Amino acid sequence: MAGIDPDRTFVSLHIAVLTVSDTRTAADDRSGDTLVARLEAAGHQLAARRIVPDDVDAIISQLRAWVADEAVQVVLTTGGTGITGRDITPEACSAVFDKVIPGFGELFRWQSYRTIGSSTIQSRAIAGLAGTTLIFALPGSTGACKDAWDGILVEQLDARFRPCNFVDLMPRLGEV
Repeated sequence: MAGIDPDRTFVSLHIAVLTVSDTRTAADDRSGDTLVARLEAAGHQLAARRIVPDDVDAIISQLRAWVADEAVQVVLTTGGTGITGRDITPEACSAVFDKVIPGFGELFRWQSYRTIGSSTIQSRAIAGLAGTTLIFALPGSTGACKDAWDGILVEQLDARFRPCNFVDLMPRLGEV
């Protein structure tokens, strides 16, 4: 049965939050605030937080900087996963990924379907591994960030979650 194993120890991760937006500022970044509040409530540490414009080079540059920073284990992005011309976060993330984690996008859309119905088809949420850093690209709405965290990430980023989780894999992510 899936769930938290109380005999296992929680491991606090260092998670960076990247908001991708041409219009958001630190004062009104509600989706970034939602992710920070949830990751901290779960017991994780905020490693860094930035806002970058909807620009492929800016996103790639920030992601690569965090992937190179050993203090960052996970990156959560919010924004830019739709289908309009300015929505380029999946393309930027894909340029940084060494491996794609297709199940994340599939599960996110299934989870989101229960909340917003067929509108979830417009989401291009994606995840992957860059070096030993996990990257999850979420839509920019607070509802989508809540769905992704509450329905997927809170468990998969918890070493106590069974039958498996990403934390258990982290020591082996750099192996070849």
